[in-house]
Amino acid sequence: MATKIDSTLVGLVSRSIEIGLRVIGVWPDSSFSSLRRAFWMITLTIAQTFQYRYFVVHVRTDDLSRLMDGLSTTMSYSLLLLKLTIFWIHRRIFHHILATMARDRSDCATGWAACSMSRTIYVSHRSSNLIIGLYSMSVLLYGTGVLVGHTDESDEAEDEQFSEPTREQFLKMELPFESNISPVYEVVMVVQFFHQLAAATIVGVLNALIVSLILHVGGQVDIMCRGLLEISLGDDAFDSPSPVVNALIRRHQRIIALSSDIETLFCYIALMQFLWNTLVICSLGFVIVTSIGDTQNSTMLIKSLFFYIVITLEAFIFCYAGEYLSAKGRMIGDAAYDAKWYNSSPTQSRIMLLLILRSQRKLTISIGKFTDLSLERFTTVKRTSGFALFLLPSNESYR
Repeated sequence: MATKIDSTLVGLVSRSIEIGLRVIGVWPDSSFSSLRRAFWMITLTIAQTFQYRYFVVHVRTDDLSRLMDGLSTTMSYSLLLLKLTIFWIHRRIFHHILATMARDRSDCATGWAACSMSRTIYVSHRSSNLIIGLYSMSVLLYGTGVLVGHTDESDEAEDEQFSEPTREQFLKMELPFESNISPVYEVVMVVQFFHQLAAATIVGVLNALIVSLILHVGGQVDIMCRGLLEISLGDDAFDSPSPVVNALIRRHQRIIALSSDIETLFCYIALMQFLWNTLVICSLGFVIVTSIGDTQNSTMLIKSLFFYIVITLEAFIFCYAGEYLSAKGRMIGDAAYDAKWYNSSPTQSRIMLLLILRSQRKLTISIGKFTDLSLERFTTVKRTSGFALFLLPSNESYR
């Protein structure tokens, strides 16, 4: 069964998303999926242990900007671990979503529906590659900022005649061994860089996945609305029971079921996303604000600015996905109402009225079953993080 699903999914999601999902062990036919999930669980847990240990040890001694910088990456790793855990728990639902998408594509083999599906797949692939590329680029720029900052600190230490300057790592960790000497430091830096690059890419894959799923649902809604428009062009379109109407009813049922599965898969991920992203945006915003105009912290600004943009984009993607899905859901009811259902037979009229009634059920993604994702929620996140940033103490008062 898994092989059949995989063969029908070729090209439906981008190759980059498929590879990423295979790496984390959730693709239907991926080999050694249990070992891959164990690898990510173990490595992320170890990294989190040393990251939070650094925060506990240096909470009263380190510079506040540097502490916030380390805390932002630490919380991003925590969010990734929670996302992967939720995804692994609901991987059967994800497999069912893939099977539904494959069935939708098989039903759009010819005609205008096939062209609409092709356009949706094209936009999905382009968007996915762009999102994943942005996350990878953020790690490269962050690493560049760390290396530039390390060069500046080494020059400053030589000017002040320090015997052994402190060497900054890509990920701030309190390791159980001496990591400030060569070649241990170089090995730690290489391992941290590639692990951070892989983790950021997986985050991009998960965010690109929700975009692909929502675009697929939107494409199915467009096909259904076009079908309702076509069958209502003639006055006798509803005179007898039509297989076209029955097919549209079945498509509507699949749209509702697919939206429900996406909601189940991503609602608690969205909840963790909003809780963590508010704190991460606040931390990065503090680092950026305190680095502006300070020549000594210019490297901190370089490595944090693009990271801030990507984290903000992550919150926007989830909110826009919920807004887009809700708008598409309303289009079904409007298209069904505009159809000439009032000229149909009583049986067909009741069917169309039931379709209009079912379309009143809102298609959306909720935040942990509490509230719906929307652009209004995105402005709430930005406003909350800005208010928290205002309450944070300055470096002088911290010391």
